[in-house]
Amino acid sequence: MAENKTVPTDENVAAFLAAVTDPQRRADAERLCALAAEVTGAPPVMWGSSIVGFGSNHYHYESGRQGDTAAVGFSPRKQALVLYYLPMDETLLARLGKHTTGKGCVYVKRLSDVDEEVLGELIRAGFQARNVTT
Repeated sequence: MAENKTVPTDENVAAFLAAVTDPQRRADAERLCALAAEVTGAPPVMWGSSIVGFGSNHYHYESGRQGDTAAVGFSPRKQALVLYYLPMDETLLARLGKHTTGKGCVYVKRLSDVDEEVLGELIRAGFQARNVTT
């Protein structure tokens, strides 16, 4: 069975965020990191080479595959901030502001496009639903 490549690392989150080349994306990622840390009460940890995660979630599929992921997380990609493991709560998403969704992800081009209070609610809900250890 293949090993999960997205595991917690000792890489420095601040250094990772400081290396984001686009100044707006970097500022948004730093603000998002602070918001998620505040909302979850968990420290940011690098998961793999490009995901900043908070907390931990153990999963176990019927196939027997199991592993760990961040309870919630994000990655400052070139095209957008990608937020992982948030609930796809239509009521909250309708209030969030300009975003798109994909397979379990929420994509935000700029934090100024969304309501940070609602984003905090989504992060909190995802974290509370999935966090098993901090």
